[in-house]
Amino acid sequence: MKDWGPKLSERMSTATKAKQAQLAKVRAIASANAAGSADRVAARKAVVAARDTRHAERKVAKARETEAHAREEAAQAAALKIAQAKLEAERVREAAQAAALAVEQATLREAERAEKRERDLALEAERKAARDARYAARKARKPRKR
Repeated sequence: MKDWGPKLSERMSTATKAKQAQLAKVRAIASANAAGSADRVAARKAVVAARDTRHAERKVAKARETEAHAREEAAQAAALKIAQAKLEAERVREAAQAAALAVEQATLREAERAEKRERDLALEAERKAARDARYAARKARKPRKR
């Protein structure tokens, strides 16, 4: 058979040369990147530090906001308690006024009833006196039998 292709040793030397060429290419890129990589690492560190700073600032702002919200809620709760106390005091005052008015009205009604009873008794006494007077007048007109 005829040998048409390269021999094994030629193929191996070609492969070794190709590997060395690729390795030289990678080393060239790596050395070029080595100078810029320090800058990139520093930039990444700066970005991370800025991100951490923003995160810390947001955390502090949220804590302040939560504290302000809590103070506001406490103030609203205190204002609500004061308003409720005022309403309760107003209710008590109104209840006291209503009770005083009820007592006054009851006293007036009782006084009116007593006055009406006195008038009725006086009227009844007048009627009885008039009736007795009529009876006495009739008796006086009749001759007395003995």
